Amino acid sequence: MGSRKLWASALVVGLVATGACSSDDGDEGASATTEQGAATTAAPGTTAATSSTAPPDQPASMEEWEELWATERAAIVARIQENDWGVTDDGSQLVGPEGFTIDLTACPPGWSNTEGLTDTEVLIGAPIAQSGPNAEAGGIGRAHEALFAHYNEKGAYTDVNGKNRQVTMLLRDDAYDPARTIPLVDELIDSVKVFAVETSGTPSTMRTYQKLNDRCIPQPLPSSGHPAWGDPVNHPWTTTSSISYSTEAVIWGTFIEQHLDELGGQATVASLRMNNDFGAAYHASLESFFAQSERKDDIDYTSIAFEPSAVTLNDEMTTLAAEDPDVFIGMSTGSTCTQFITEAAENGMKESVEFKFTSSACKATGPVTEDVVGDASDGWWSVGGGLKDALTSAYDDDPFIVAAQEFIADAGFELTPSYNLGLFYSWALSQAIQVAGELEGGLTRANLVLALRSLDMTHPMLLPGITFNMDGNADAYFVEGSDVSYWDAAEQTWVQDSIVDLPGRTPLCAWDQATSTCA
Repeated sequence: MGSRKLWASALVVGLVATGACSSDDGDEGASATTEQGAATTAAPGTTAATSSTAPPDQPASMEEWEELWATERAAIVARIQENDWGVTDDGSQLVGPEGFTIDLTACPPGWSNTEGLTDTEVLIGAPIAQSGPNAEAGGIGRAHEALFAHYNEKGAYTDVNGKNRQVTMLLRDDAYDPARTIPLVDELIDSVKVFAVETSGTPSTMRTYQKLNDRCIPQPLPSSGHPAWGDPVNHPWTTTSSISYSTEAVIWGTFIEQHLDELGGQATVASLRMNNDFGAAYHASLESFFAQSERKDDIDYTSIAFEPSAVTLNDEMTTLAAEDPDVFIGMSTGSTCTQFITEAAENGMKESVEFKFTSSACKATGPVTEDVVGDASDGWWSVGGGLKDALTSAYDDDPFIVAAQEFIADAGFELTPSYNLGLFYSWALSQAIQVAGELEGGLTRANLVLALRSLDMTHPMLLPGITFNMDGNADAYFVEGSDVSYWDAAEQTWVQDSIVDLPGRTPLCAWDQATSTCA
């Protein structure tokens, strides 16, 4: 795969070229990459990369984790206080890091900074698929319930005003159908009057984020990596959550460039994408990368779209197989991920295609274990977003994973792949609520947004070496790093080939739906 510096430099060039990266904060050192020491085994046909930079040590117990988080939260609160950020004395603006502002006078008449709060409860609405093609995503919501139940019992959400509140997640099933999400959001904000709304999936978030911003209602950590959420200027009440799909596409493209010589100097790249905003983001970003690549004449890219409700992907996969691709990328989520993996095994692509990628969304919601797809997933790659996998034995000694497994079991739930994402999102939201509660005025909608835009912490669900932070208008993406891994069917685990982290390199994105690009 070449040296770490070459891999990182190529990624930075790719991110800048496609506009998939950086509101560059001038930190040229941000392109460093690291690799988890235990994961240096190379996949067939590749060379394991080496690194002189060891990943940082992580706490060895939950007590040490909690102490670290308390220290980090205190530092965030101190930074906010030292800079006098928050709601201005006249109540007209929320001011935050790096020029971040919200004009509170533009909020609708009757808007309340504390709607959805009582002295004892925080109501958070969560329309999320629990049926349909992405039903596996239901584990995201259940992980929220389990984590909040754990911290509710510990009294974690006591603010500076002495209000000890319980966080209640109001889950609603939208079946990954934005037509169902819209009335559910309306119910949550108009009838239930929740404090915040955490949506799931790109189409559902895309159809609701303008309304929530117009109504000045926080939309924290939607379960989607669409780059549009990185828009603190035009949509300040919506934050990003996981790695941007555009950044993920650049990592794919750079990986392909790095392996062209292994493929005879030229490559046919085929992708299968969902026919919605989610698939469009991946496709447009990868297409843009190839168009500006120095090796563009050596890369032939073709893509086919399929409907999210498709019962089978046989026709689409047969058509792509006829292209005799060297690289295949599945830009999908949920049950369709296992469908295209199975189809590839049946139509010969498993053997004939040198590099086969699932999306990070597939890794999170599409099981690839032998009980689901047998050995069909063996050797498949993923730019997985840097998450630990609570379902594998690799983390049997990880104190947070062990604790999370316990409070998920205590809540009466059984781990599935999407619980990894649920733990990732719910931990971040839990920390932001605690930070917001320590700010002047205690927990409010404005303070929650300020806390999110200032958050800089060590996330227990991220692999060592991947940072988690946001910085007002300068950096709107919590995660800009990822593992690059492949599935080992014999060991039933993802094996890390490398870890890439590029904090501060993904640019703000004012999304243009007509062109599927960032303005």
